[in-house]
Amino acid sequence: MGSKPSNTLNRAVQIMDCFTREQPYLGVREMARMSGLPSSTAGRIMASLKELGLLVQDPETNKYALAGKVLAWAEVYSVTVDVRRLAIPFIYDLQRKTGETISLYILEGTERVCVERLESEQNVRVVARVGRYIPLHAGSAGKLFLAYLPEDKREEILANKDREAITPYTITDPDELREQSESIRQQGYSVSHGEWTIDASGVAVPIFNSRGQMVAALTVSGPTQRFFPENLEKFTLSCTRTAQQISRLLGYNASQHKIGVQSGRPTSPPTSNN
Repeated sequence: MGSKPSNTLNRAVQIMDCFTREQPYLGVREMARMSGLPSSTAGRIMASLKELGLLVQDPETNKYALAGKVLAWAEVYSVTVDVRRLAIPFIYDLQRKTGETISLYILEGTERVCVERLESEQNVRVVARVGRYIPLHAGSAGKLFLAYLPEDKREEILANKDREAITPYTITDPDELREQSESIRQQGYSVSHGEWTIDASGVAVPIFNSRGQMVAALTVSGPTQRFFPENLEKFTLSCTRTAQQISRLLGYNASQHKIGVQSGRPTSPPTSNN
């Protein structure tokens, strides 16, 4: 068994955890109150953290704040974090809950690409090919990326009139895609029925990083005949909860980023797809 962290190290981390976006500057007394440590202990540790370059002190107010070295560490962490690696155990859990195919997509230029998938064990299922590039206007994951792109980037894509109608249900009209993008951002998920593959449906939910940026799309997909309203609602809820768990591991804090609110019921399949 490994040795336990020392009390001093535990207290130092406890102090660092007290700094938030809402309270970036803290004095010794505030820190003592928030951490539960004696003022003398909190002051001594904060002074040590300052000497180590982890905190800076305002000479006028004597309050402390996180130093640039913390940001440097954060940048290293963001480079080393692999959303696919983090998501794999959650993908297995989501597949067990839904019984459908689970896929993870990332954005590559103006297309989405599948980087991980776990197929349904049912005889009739949707197969997602890892490494395949798919345009953003087709399917739940693509529309999700389109919705969360910066407006100028989204408009640049929509200005391109070369959009293929892959199926009779593929949305190619830019105004309709704009309307769907607005709805997707409001509700926090995307649904498609037969837009990429006939008789296949899917729901996609965003995964965010610590900056509130969408870095991946998590999807549940399967035959449209199994995506009736009750199942679709269940799949959406399970996928949302799983995406939120992965986002938290990436440092996302929902209270700091007002992005999407889960509301309403998912859209049912068109009658002709059933």
